[in-house]
Amino acid sequence: MTDLETFRAETRAWLEAHCPSEMREAIRGEDDICWGGRNPSFKPGQREWLDAMASRGWTVPDWPSQYGGGGLSPAETKILREEMAALKCRSPLNSFGISMLGPALLKYGTEAQKQEHLPKIARGEIRWCQGYSEPNAGSDLASLATSAEEDGDDFIINGQKVWTSYADKADWIFCLVRTDKGDKHNGISFILFDMASPGVTTRPILLISGYSPFCETFFDNVRVPKANVVGQINKGWDVAKYLLGHEREMISGMGLGTVSGNPLIEGALATIGLDAQGRLADPLLRAQIALFEVRARAFGMMSERFIDELKAGQAHPAQPSMMKYYGTELNKARHELMMAAGGSDALEWESARSNQGAAARAWLRTKANSIEGGTSEVQLNIVAKRILELPSA
Repeated sequence: MTDLETFRAETRAWLEAHCPSEMREAIRGEDDICWGGRNPSFKPGQREWLDAMASRGWTVPDWPSQYGGGGLSPAETKILREEMAALKCRSPLNSFGISMLGPALLKYGTEAQKQEHLPKIARGEIRWCQGYSEPNAGSDLASLATSAEEDGDDFIINGQKVWTSYADKADWIFCLVRTDKGDKHNGISFILFDMASPGVTTRPILLISGYSPFCETFFDNVRVPKANVVGQINKGWDVAKYLLGHEREMISGMGLGTVSGNPLIEGALATIGLDAQGRLADPLLRAQIALFEVRARAFGMMSERFIDELKAGQAHPAQPSMMKYYGTELNKARHELMMAAGGSDALEWESARSNQGAAARAWLRTKANSIEGGTSEVQLNIVAKRILELPSA
């Protein structure tokens, strides 16, 4: 037996022994996702699963062990993901710290910053949000105006961010601020600070789904130590671009769905039932679901290849844009089919039977997928210019 075969067998046995049964059920809504944080609210099995995985560094298996990670090789990390999928284990922790800030800190952070923040991210102790977009700086992010004025060893930050996901629930923020008004790109700094700092306020933005994952965030003379700048002052655009690649990789993952069940097929079978041959009774919907599943499987294979190339430093810089675009389109298509499979019952909005309209609200929420993390139009432009090398119009 090879070392990797031994690792696979040991990993499978450990997961079977430590993953609670509740953490092998399909995710049905936002409350089923563990985000961690200073004051987390856990559902049955979530705390036990998070603590078990964090104790091995497997919330971030490919991070170095000195920062709370598992220190696994790319091959071992892939095996862990495969075995979790085989057992339908949920992710123990969803975190912008893991998917976005962590990689940026590993590349650009000081040793003190890494020691301070990465282990807390790995253990789910701090929940992060992202301060990028502004009312007048959406697609043209580099035109941001939130200012950071020097005051001794600190910066004084004033301005506003918008579409700040879960800002009202976050403990800390990684934020882009303008430290030089004379240079659009080379006047931006990347800084970290506590959302409990005096002068920070948030206001949820109500969406058509009835949920408010997005917020407006306001900074009024917020004092932040200069030591919290990641990378060099005025060179935050480099950090921002690197992080955006990881953000788009994260968002593209929604195209893969969950490993703990297939709500699309389960919902269709429950609503429509089977024909005499044991197939989904609606032939048109059956064909649409089959086509979707083929596309989703192909995207999953492409995602594995992309992750392998990314870890090996061989991925094209524009690949995250391609993955983000197609992943969000798949996720929107999945929820369109779920609504079609659910029929009129899926349109219920407030009944207990519909779990307070969970299907309809999730479907409406997906409309933002093609906007957040960079609009689909922006991603297609990047693919056209950087990958296809098409001439400008």
